Amino acid sequence: MIMRIVGVVSLLTVLISVASCGSQDGFELRNGDLIFQVGNVSAMTSAISEATVRDSALSLTHVGIVAMDGDVAYVVEASPRGGVVRSTVRSFLESSGSIEGRPAAVVMRLKEPFDDKMAVRRALEHLGEPYDWAYRHCNGQMYCSELVYDSYLDSNGYPLFPAQPMNFRNADGTMPQFWTDLFSRLGEPIPEGEPGTNPNDMARSTLLQTVHRYYHK
Repeated sequence: MIMRIVGVVSLLTVLISVASCGSQDGFELRNGDLIFQVGNVSAMTSAISEATVRDSALSLTHVGIVAMDGDVAYVVEASPRGGVVRSTVRSFLESSGSIEGRPAAVVMRLKEPFDDKMAVRRALEHLGEPYDWAYRHCNGQMYCSELVYDSYLDSNGYPLFPAQPMNFRNADGTMPQFWTDLFSRLGEPIPEGEPGTNPNDMARSTLLQTVHRYYHK
């Protein structure tokens, strides 16, 4: 569940130095890093946060996969704005939250060695697929954490980040109007309790470690 603002998004001015290789203050992004976005406030991100933030941790509403092309870092992401695309690191960061003193994005990395080239290759195979507004697996569409789920597999072909029963409800058990309206337009039931993923749960995986935070200034 995801992850970015629906409709026209005004790009923010991000006063952080990000070179074409994804370097800031000596930090270098690596192929296969996961970059979690701290979302702007919108009906969609609020609905995601209400359903998936379980403590005082950051509200992570979107995740992308770092793909290196030579020395240049890109982000492969499944976005409501364009489906599965390859974005620049700068554009990814510019569409994140803009609260002073709060990270714009958090970079996480697998603690143990893995086949990052194969994971990125799997992600790139989904380029051009539409965004999965229905949040259902294997329907020819893709949402952000689903892209990670399908791309990061162990040596036996099983997802490194297992699916869990999805929750769309607020902490008090009520259903946000955003989800009610969305699935009404789709003509589908809300997939409450069906297997799925979200950035907040994924970021809590013990397989990952935080290696960097990008800040708006």
